[in-house]
Amino acid sequence: MDRLDRFFGVHGTALALRSERMGLLASNIANAATPNYKARDLDFARLIGAATGKTASLTTTSSRHFAAAVEPGSEARLHYRAPVQPSLDGNTVELATEQLAFAETALRYRSTLSALNGRISSLTAALKGE
Repeated sequence: MDRLDRFFGVHGTALALRSERMGLLASNIANAATPNYKARDLDFARLIGAATGKTASLTTTSSRHFAAAVEPGSEARLHYRAPVQPSLDGNTVELATEQLAFAETALRYRSTLSALNGRISSLTAALKGE
């Protein structure tokens, strides 16, 4: 199994994390009108860094991207997103931000899947002796 892990590299972990992130972002979008709903996200760079043994952290353009609060029991995987413009009903979902993050994550998911497909194709070719 170790050889397969080395062959596929970080792509399997990246695919799983991106899938989890798309689920969170979809949940945020679905709850855009729910009073007191707190938008959540995960720090992909930190989690992928932990999986590869390299130190990584989220590169932000603003210190307000993630609130300091961490969802209880999530082992610091999920973070509450701090809104740029807070809502009067306590909802922190900013639809444009969530939609942009979802589209970017979906594009990166497809790219990772494509990379995995390339690796699988080369492994299949090697097994067939091509």
